[in-house]
Amino acid sequence: MRIDVILPCLNEEAALPWVLTRMPAGFRPIVADNGSTDGSARVARQHGATVIHVPQRGFGAACHAGLQAATSDIICFMDADASLDPGHLPQVAGPVQAGTADLMLGRRLTRRLADWPVHARVANKVLAAELRRRTGVRLRDLGPMRCARRAGLLGLGLTDRRFGYPLEMVMAAASADWRIDEVDIPYLPRSGRSKVTGTVSGTVRTVRDMRRVLAA
Repeated sequence: MRIDVILPCLNEEAALPWVLTRMPAGFRPIVADNGSTDGSARVARQHGATVIHVPQRGFGAACHAGLQAATSDIICFMDADASLDPGHLPQVAGPVQAGTADLMLGRRLTRRLADWPVHARVANKVLAAELRRRTGVRLRDLGPMRCARRAGLLGLGLTDRRFGYPLEMVMAAASADWRIDEVDIPYLPRSGRSKVTGTVSGTVRTVRDMRRVLAA
């Protein structure tokens, strides 16, 4: 069974070779380029990825465009910045393939505090706690490596096109009584500075988008 892997991408030319060469057999990368000004699209094609150009800026816009472009029954999402090893995709996809989970997330585990800035780590814990309180879903991380069936995700009617997209996905899935679970995966030092967690302002922007989803 082929599984499409959606990689939202903004200026990840340096990270993509490592990510794409480690893609497991049976997993097809779809790079959703969100306006990169470097050679990300060219590098992605050189390494065998399908590239789609997403003119609407926003993390959720790239993710959702990739979801719409995918054709496999089961799809995965993961970051393109080399903070996640594609070699762990089978661990995340396995329960969905086996029919024991509807949405699987990779819970990020780090070896060094520097690999995941404290401000981003704290923000993630607070949001995960709020998610548990509101939905009862026992998640400890809103992990960016995740897997579900494509038709089900499209049926959730996700509308956020910014950084609230991952949280909206979990909340909508919980409202639909999906079986949601997580599995531990290593979180690695990313290539370059993260657009989301690399700065306090980036984390604040992400939390603001997710708070908007919670309020809705």
